[in-house]
Amino acid sequence: MPERTPIREWSPADRPRERMRAVGARHLSVRELLAVVVGSGSAGASAVQVAGRILDACGGSLRRLGGQDVGLLEAVPGVGAATGARVVAALELGRRASSEATSEQDAVRGPADVFRRMGSRLRDLPQEEFHALLLNTRHRVIREVAITRGILDASLVHPREVFRLAVIEGAAGVILVHNHPSGDPTPSAEDRAVTRQLAGAGRALGIPVLDHVIVGDGVWRSLADDEGLGTS
Repeated sequence: MPERTPIREWSPADRPRERMRAVGARHLSVRELLAVVVGSGSAGASAVQVAGRILDACGGSLRRLGGQDVGLLEAVPGVGAATGARVVAALELGRRASSEATSEQDAVRGPADVFRRMGSRLRDLPQEEFHALLLNTRHRVIREVAITRGILDASLVHPREVFRLAVIEGAAGVILVHNHPSGDPTPSAEDRAVTRQLAGAGRALGIPVLDHVIVGDGVWRSLADDEGLGTS
């Protein structure tokens, strides 16, 4: 059946939603699954064709697609605000499901635990995001705080944004975490400057910075030893 033909005119055996019911989601192609999320096509294009355009726009990579903003997806022909939002939401649900094995009640014992919790969320983003994990006395995460988005700059990372909530939540310690879109987690001079700035503020408040974990593509780097931080 030509993809330009509306899906409602396809044979039931070829329609993505009907195939999902018949054989299960695991047996659908990526494009078919994305077509289900798209829901309906646009003038002159079926949902499957729109799904193909979305995949083409990200080079066929779901990881790259997962790092796109809604506004960028809306530039794809046939993708409006609602469709773009559904696609981004579906991929975010997938990311959260993949990291659910590390629940908020699990203790953070080291940087590998931080990477398991945050790596899938941060590794594919097109720009840097800087977060703080607030821990209780048993090293369990009581809250995640998004601090900045964009190039990490010590002048833009205000200790009050981290430690105001840490005080409110009664946190016993803080772990910093951010990504390098290049995939290389080697710390920059600015990364170290931000770490020292926040570690100093934490010492003054009695809420130590236990680590700063940099997320790369499948790898991570901990600054705990480099900067003389506490261990988690």
